[in-house]
Amino acid sequence: MAKMNMLQAINNALMLAMAADDKLLVFGEDVGHFGGVFRATSGLQDKFGKARCFNTPLTEQGIAGFANGLASHGMTPVAEIQFADYIFPAFDQIVNESAKFRYRSGNQFNVGGLTFRTPYGGGIAGGHYHSQSPEAYFTQVAGLKVVVPRNAYQAKGLLLSAIHDPNPVIFFEPKRLYRASVNDVPEDAYELPLGQAEVVREGKDITLLAWGAQMEVIENAAEMAAKEGIDCEVIDLRTLAPWDVESVAQSVRKTGRLLINHEAPLTGGFAGEIAATIQQECFLYLESPIARVCGLDTPYPLIHEKEYMPDALKTFEAIKASVNF
Repeated sequence: MAKMNMLQAINNALMLAMAADDKLLVFGEDVGHFGGVFRATSGLQDKFGKARCFNTPLTEQGIAGFANGLASHGMTPVAEIQFADYIFPAFDQIVNESAKFRYRSGNQFNVGGLTFRTPYGGGIAGGHYHSQSPEAYFTQVAGLKVVVPRNAYQAKGLLLSAIHDPNPVIFFEPKRLYRASVNDVPEDAYELPLGQAEVVREGKDITLLAWGAQMEVIENAAEMAAKEGIDCEVIDLRTLAPWDVESVAQSVRKTGRLLINHEAPLTGGFAGEIAATIQQECFLYLESPIARVCGLDTPYPLIHEKEYMPDALKTFEAIKASVNF
């Protein structure tokens, strides 16, 4: 074990993956000698050379198209989109090419070795062009997997699983935790299962569900609720596509209540899909309406970032409302 923050864990995962697979290439804006804007790729070019870790032009559509081409020829591209806010120029390539490559060929060819890494979310005073959480846009696209780690240990294991998964994966990294999340992380390679949620804390009164940076928020809210005698079960979804319906449903059948927290805006956020599915699966077990504590339906505000965030206090108030319904 070694103490690593999330950036170090991601860097370590990439180091191990590149050492094990000489077809693995890392590329994106400023990822080479500079090591990326957050330094997640530091040292990769020095160790593996400019042919395997290199800068691209500032064109997200080009990065994604290049990644598709490499993957279709058997390479293992790990492409970085510098901020998740910048992923939209690449949307067509990801949604209409990456996701559909295998399907449109009848499984004759694919881009299964493709991983897109991108930092997402707020909490760093980045304003509306560097703080968005666009994960829900990709969850309805058949052919893609969407993964979000909550800490350094999860980041390394899930990233290695994403790189080795035979499907294209979008790996969203909560950038406000890059240096804040420090864990004991195995120095050797290990993988954590995609598509499987994790029960972080068991409870009997209400299920709290989140992913990424919001896990810390709901864990803090659960501590606040415990002082009021409310026993919260806390679940990290980890993979949004495909998401672990059965684990969440099993928890809700026990607690009778569900609160979903995510940083993205309420309308069209992935919490809505979860709520619809769980009410269908668990309707006769529900003791109160499914609650959503999410970002606001506004552009991400720089000066009002604190008010925008679905924080622990908002979550705690929603927990009490649900339990007292």
